[in-house]
Amino acid sequence: MEQTWRWWGPDDIIPLRHITQVGATGVVTALHEVPAGEVWTKEQIKARIDIIGADPSLGLRWSVVESLWIHESIKLAEPGVETFYERFRQSMVNLAEAGVHTICYNFMPVLDWARTQLRYELPGGGTALRFNAHEFAAFDCFMLRRDGAEADVRPDVLARAKAWYDASTEADRNRLLSTIMAGLPGAFDRYDIEGLRRMLARYRGVGREELRANLVRFLKAIIPTAEKVGIRMAIHPDDPPRSLLGLPRIVGSADDLDYIFKAVDSPANGLTMCTGSLGANPANDCPAIAARFGDRIHFAHLRNVANDPDGSFMEADHLGGDTDMVAVVRVLLREQRRRKEAGRPDWRIPFRPDHGRELLDDVGKPTFPGYPAIGRMRGLAEIRGVMTALAHEEGLPL
Repeated sequence: MEQTWRWWGPDDIIPLRHITQVGATGVVTALHEVPAGEVWTKEQIKARIDIIGADPSLGLRWSVVESLWIHESIKLAEPGVETFYERFRQSMVNLAEAGVHTICYNFMPVLDWARTQLRYELPGGGTALRFNAHEFAAFDCFMLRRDGAEADVRPDVLARAKAWYDASTEADRNRLLSTIMAGLPGAFDRYDIEGLRRMLARYRGVGREELRANLVRFLKAIIPTAEKVGIRMAIHPDDPPRSLLGLPRIVGSADDLDYIFKAVDSPANGLTMCTGSLGANPANDCPAIAARFGDRIHFAHLRNVANDPDGSFMEADHLGGDTDMVAVVRVLLREQRRRKEAGRPDWRIPFRPDHGRELLDDVGKPTFPGYPAIGRMRGLAEIRGVMTALAHEEGLPL
């Protein structure tokens, strides 16, 4: 499997030479400075490729786009959406011409990934990302005051949410809002309470079936171009895979993926296999999902979470948590072998260690939430060890 590393571009405090030092060869990045819905021009793409390849001794290449942002008008299928389809198609064409052929994207409405603590303290002084169900409920029910929010929360969680809110200070509430907005990495939109209410109002009347139909409409508009230019689209599962703020989420289970792939049945319509996002629902069997949709996996995020009974979860060690990471890696390596034996030149699956914990000298550094160097390096080393052992044991190609 191709070992890759998410890099936030020239503003990332982790330099490209460190990516080489940790053992990765593929760079996963995006033009975060370009607003959603705008075309990624050939000149902008080339400039990023030139930065990544400026020192050939590093041996790095732009392997995966993460993410080419989906404009909210696409998710809502609002009037004028064809303009955004065309801009997305042009960006795909420009990327393919530059030699970048894998695009990770998501279809989560309004919010990207959601957490309530960005630096939950661990024994020994490290930190981890954490989602506390009662804190998110406090935000939804008592800060945002969304109509119907309390009916969406378990009574025990709601009671804890009310207790948290009553004991919170204005600083606590501002921190929680800022933390939830941090789930929009690289995005231009950051909402205050009133702004978020206005954004949610745009989704009034958009339920699960409507959002599904809008995704299928988008895919039917762009997949023919992807097929023509050799782009592989890899949808990222919802994080977490559950409704938030009353908004539907439609990429959270094996059934959801089956629906998406049957609705637009093309090898270009594929999956980012994120074990952390899918693993945040204990009902999801990640190794089974990887095996079922192996031929659609174009990219993988390998991370782990530990789930609590109330719906809370925390980023765990990459080989800890509730997902059997060894079993997932075994499935991916076997899928690689199948592709290689079938003669595919691009048989290797790019993967990256996702969401590392802050450890050692990274604690307190201004890295993007979930993306410190040392925690991800530990995760990459652990997964590399699993890959090597399995490849040795079963004669699988690395």
